[in-house]
Amino acid sequence: MRLSDASVVIRPRSTWEAMDLGVLLAREHRVLLMSSWALVSLPIFALISLVLWDYPSVAVLVFWWLKPAFERLPLYILSKALFGETPTLKQALRQWPRLLKGQLLASLTWRRFSLSRSFVMPVVQLEGLAGQARQQRLGVLQQRNAGAARWLTLIGIHLETALWIGLMALFYLFLPQQVELDWDWQQLALASSQDWLWLEHLSNAFYALILVLWEPIYVACGFSLYLNRRTVLEAWDLELVFRRLRQRLGSAVAVLLLAVGLLVVPPTPHAMADQPQPAKPLSTPAASQAIKRLLEHPPFKNPETVTRYRFGEDKTTDKAKPTGDARLPAWLESLFKKLNSDTFKSLALVMEVLLWGLLIAGIGLVAWRYRDWLHAFVSRRRAARPTPTQPMPSQLFGLDMGVETLPDDIASAAEQLWATQPREALGLLYRGLLSRLLHDFNLPLKNADTEGQVLEHVRHLQHPQLLAFSDDLTRHWQNLAYGHRVPTPLAQQQLCTHWRSLFNSEAAQ
Repeated sequence: MRLSDASVVIRPRSTWEAMDLGVLLAREHRVLLMSSWALVSLPIFALISLVLWDYPSVAVLVFWWLKPAFERLPLYILSKALFGETPTLKQALRQWPRLLKGQLLASLTWRRFSLSRSFVMPVVQLEGLAGQARQQRLGVLQQRNAGAARWLTLIGIHLETALWIGLMALFYLFLPQQVELDWDWQQLALASSQDWLWLEHLSNAFYALILVLWEPIYVACGFSLYLNRRTVLEAWDLELVFRRLRQRLGSAVAVLLLAVGLLVVPPTPHAMADQPQPAKPLSTPAASQAIKRLLEHPPFKNPETVTRYRFGEDKTTDKAKPTGDARLPAWLESLFKKLNSDTFKSLALVMEVLLWGLLIAGIGLVAWRYRDWLHAFVSRRRAARPTPTQPMPSQLFGLDMGVETLPDDIASAAEQLWATQPREALGLLYRGLLSRLLHDFNLPLKNADTEGQVLEHVRHLQHPQLLAFSDDLTRHWQNLAYGHRVPTPLAQQQLCTHWRSLFNSEAAQ
């Protein structure tokens, strides 16, 4: 790579500034990054969903597990684009199978849960290191910026989850209100698992779309942290400065050296003979061996083997002093030997179990002691509040709610009115329903309640037959009141039949 061709300013940055640079890189090439990610990941997601259609949770788990394989393509695009060699979409897709060859199994197994995955991935893919060389390289790179890479992964996990939930909530908000009213939540709750598969796969598709937006940014931020660490270690900024200076002064220095060479008088052969001959230069292997020998001795290396217990720093500098004076007392050595026996190990295990049991019992005691507080502030169910008795409304929707104003047999009276006065017949049934809800079921209906709010009160009664009849009657009431659509004769007969089966049987009991 040529640092002079970099499309960004090469200089040391703080970790958060480096990640901000990654966001800018992802934004600069967002079309290429997002389109390449979508063309690679979405077909695989669709294939996994079809194969595991009956197991949507397993399908999204498998897709999530394959993320390191998909992340190699954005890293390749960013590494090329950084030095002015941005590939086309077709070229990037052709390179993706080749990018999977390097240590893919390790990336999908024991390295899968590494929080610094985005930071160390360039070591394998761009530097091509493996084994001991990779470990040594990571040991140098992770001395700094590794903590920021872990924070990047943790923030990414929470951001993915928030965007996933937000997208599902947005989908729910776009549903028409009438569709929501027609849903029978009790029937949905009792529906078989097969009826929910399409909804679970839809939520999985939302997650796949979220990754199209977020994953290129995540890879770019990890790549920028890697570049920042190499800039600090290898002094890329200083190298660029020296290159610019050499380019500026190159021609002037050549002329100056030529002038100095002409002005200097060449020495005589006698003078050259008197000068000492230069020492023979060391070869590269010899110099390497000399450097290694030098590094193996103090002050560069001070090996020390300690085979005894000691407290604090040993101030003894006299090497001739016998080692017996530095040993521990006999009673202390005997105590250490006893503590290492199997008896004390078993006793320590028993004590550990007792301590954990005391901790769990203490937590349970605290939870029991403050159960009322936990019930009030932690429980999802609302605490029952004493509702003050309110006077029943005399009218709802302009209809009289008095029991004395209704006939004894409401269904028979409605059947007589269907042929000549359908509006009065349907109004009689709806008024009878509201009166029953007020007087028999004690629902807290108010004058300002709408039809939808009345249905919400009915749902809280946990009475499926009453809820189904109320929903059907309300729908016909709204169609006649607002749309002037009279129920069909079959619907008229069904309403009266359901009324008798629901209220007359209760009256008989």
